[in-house]
Amino acid sequence: MDSCDEARVVDAVDKRLFIDGTWVDASGGRTSEVLDPSSGATLCAVADAAPQEGRAALDAAVAAQPGFAATPPRERADILTRAFGLLHERIDDLALLMTLEMGKPLAEARGEIAYAAEFFRHSAGEAERIDGGYQTAPAGGSRFLVARQPVGPCLLITPWNFPMAMGTRKLGPAIAAGCTSVIKPAPQTPLSMLALMDILTEAGLPAGAVNCITTTDAGGVLEPMIRSGLARKLSFTGSTQVGRLLLEQCAEKILRTSMELGGNAPLLVFDDADLEEAVEGAVAAKMRNMGEACTAANRIYVHSSIIDEFGRMLAERMAALPVGRGTEAGVKVGPLIDDAALRKVQTLVDDAVARGASVLTGGSAPGGAGFFYPPTVLTGVPRDAQMSAQEIFGPVAPLTAFETEEEAVAAANDTEYGLVSYVFTNNLRRALRVAEALETGMVGLNQGVVSNPAAPFGGVKASGLGREGGSVGIDEFLETKYIGIKMG
Repeated sequence: MDSCDEARVVDAVDKRLFIDGTWVDASGGRTSEVLDPSSGATLCAVADAAPQEGRAALDAAVAAQPGFAATPPRERADILTRAFGLLHERIDDLALLMTLEMGKPLAEARGEIAYAAEFFRHSAGEAERIDGGYQTAPAGGSRFLVARQPVGPCLLITPWNFPMAMGTRKLGPAIAAGCTSVIKPAPQTPLSMLALMDILTEAGLPAGAVNCITTTDAGGVLEPMIRSGLARKLSFTGSTQVGRLLLEQCAEKILRTSMELGGNAPLLVFDDADLEEAVEGAVAAKMRNMGEACTAANRIYVHSSIIDEFGRMLAERMAALPVGRGTEAGVKVGPLIDDAALRKVQTLVDDAVARGASVLTGGSAPGGAGFFYPPTVLTGVPRDAQMSAQEIFGPVAPLTAFETEEEAVAAANDTEYGLVSYVFTNNLRRALRVAEALETGMVGLNQGVVSNPAAPFGGVKASGLGREGGSVGIDEFLETKYIGIKMG
């Protein structure tokens, strides 16, 4: 990739705050650095908002709410449809921008832009399908009128691992429902969301309907916005620890909340599974986004009769994945997001090995510039290993043997998390039995990727509240109003 292209796409992004349809500097000209994870070098600097800019953005959303809520549904749908087209028109530049700030290979970045665009297309359809109801009261004498109305101004907080798609997954239904918003991207990857502000403006979104603030002081900026009560909803994707804190803050003003939190996804491979299919599914479930995904397979349970063969095949596939800078041709595995992520992965691997796990491939960082970690397969990982209880968020596949279906399900459910699980078996009855028994909001049967804009995404237990995507995704941004009408 030409360095001139890299400089061009970075320079093209306005790095200020987007408030009420205008780009503004942070107070005192404060900025924060964005790093290139493939080298650790500074990519650029963006505005670093203080609490007063957060309040200004929220005030803009509040002021714009009545007018935006009154726009015809088709007008909001048309805005989303135009934004969908613009994302595809600019997919190459947007993918390069994402690769530079986040590290994922260009092919994955292009895939994410296309995935992100689908949330706008799907939400455009949902905007025109917001319904209500009208019925005669069972005892007669009155009528029930049920209306759906936008919940009001929203605070949207997105993570660094999918810097465009996690934004459109929230913005799409918010816009479709007629809700204004303030969106705060992660400080590691603000550029994709800043670029999206220009696209939404070009698509016809009115000033104040979406505002974007970048900050390294998330707590200091967001807490007063939450506690003000001016926002009526908060949608957050991130860690369970931060989610709990935000829920406490939202409780004071009874904000409506959607939380997509941490995961500890189990992947179960039974002895009757198609091994080739199971290995491919495990690679997909583990290596999407270098393993930096809440949906990543974190605990892989394999029947004892096939674990050796499965481990050999998986290690062979993982070892063949080229590692390098995401802009390089043929690269399948880019760097982790930062040094802290790299050190965490190495610590978890070292702990598992110290407890008796064996390394089939990978197992140690190569050193040098950038935050690279090789695709790694461990076998014989004991259930008391640290990586069995917390998200790895890296390209490490830990294998543990099981003997019975009941044992596998019990091990899979032995976690506070419940986002997604994966099951590989050719026995239909077992597939349904296990899928129903697993305590997760989503299950992949003989497939390693379940995310789809047209399907409800979300978890149970400590993995979150509410759902994003699908026909129910817009419900999170709508209130139901009942109007009783006397007839006699």
